[in-house]
Amino acid sequence: MQPSLKPAPAAARDDLVVPFLLEAGAIRGRLVRLGPTVDWILTRHDYPRPVAKVLGETVALAVVLAGALDFEGVFSLQVKGDGPVKLVAVDVTSGGEVRGMASYDGAGLEAAAASGALVPRLLGQGFMAFTVDQGLESDLHQGIVELSGATIADCAHAYFRQSEQIDCLIQLAADRPGAEGPGAPWRAGALMIQHLPPEGGARARAGAESEEDWRRGAILAASLAPAELLDRRLAPETILWRLFHQEGVRAFPPDPVKPQCRCTRERVLSMLRSFSSSEIEDMRVDGRIVVTCEFCGSVLAFDVEDLDRLLRS
Repeated sequence: MQPSLKPAPAAARDDLVVPFLLEAGAIRGRLVRLGPTVDWILTRHDYPRPVAKVLGETVALAVVLAGALDFEGVFSLQVKGDGPVKLVAVDVTSGGEVRGMASYDGAGLEAAAASGALVPRLLGQGFMAFTVDQGLESDLHQGIVELSGATIADCAHAYFRQSEQIDCLIQLAADRPGAEGPGAPWRAGALMIQHLPPEGGARARAGAESEEDWRRGAILAASLAPAELLDRRLAPETILWRLFHQEGVRAFPPDPVKPQCRCTRERVLSMLRSFSSSEIEDMRVDGRIVVTCEFCGSVLAFDVEDLDRLLRS
């Protein structure tokens, strides 16, 4: 076993992104393991289990995609459909701060969940959007793909085929492993590998040999079971070694992630400033405006003095 794949301490097995490279081919990847972060996101609201699973997988997908990008700002992933689950939204900052939320209609949710096909039954027809926001002085980068396939991972595969034209394989999982009741913590994980385009001297090797390397790597990545991806007893390096040791896998230092909402009184006040005076008045209840964050559930109240100041500004 290579020194770079020395198992991580137990405390470092969760809430991280482990970049890796398969030296036998032009293949790079990311392994995401989420524990307290995804549990915090999913337990802030009393989501039904099918909704929580969709949101958990989307959180894992957003984290693994953000980890493959070079950006300073916020990476956002939104899934919108006309099924019982109307919207799933996840933000990941370049500093590794993650938040997520889902909105749903309880009508038809149970029947849709029983089908086992997350996308066509729970989400219906719609789209998945990827956005990178690096601030006012940079252009907003966005990619959109229609919802297709049976899973969230299928939708991501469709995006890479259509927009990026890069061979990519993604595995996602979210669940309460080994739990019968609602009290056990949620876990989520993601594995992504990408076939890098040949460069320089590597072009001579491109072709049948490179394609064979990719097919072998994809078969190995697809063999990862959801239970393995979610098993906290397995260090990330152990998973990578089990899958890819014959491919010369090389792991790099992990990047941490943590749950963090970006709602503040200042941000909410800034949002309220976009409304007219009459709209502000219509929002008042007993002289106050109370705003509940859809992501973290925090309640922010603005009294008469706050609103008078806002209207004068």
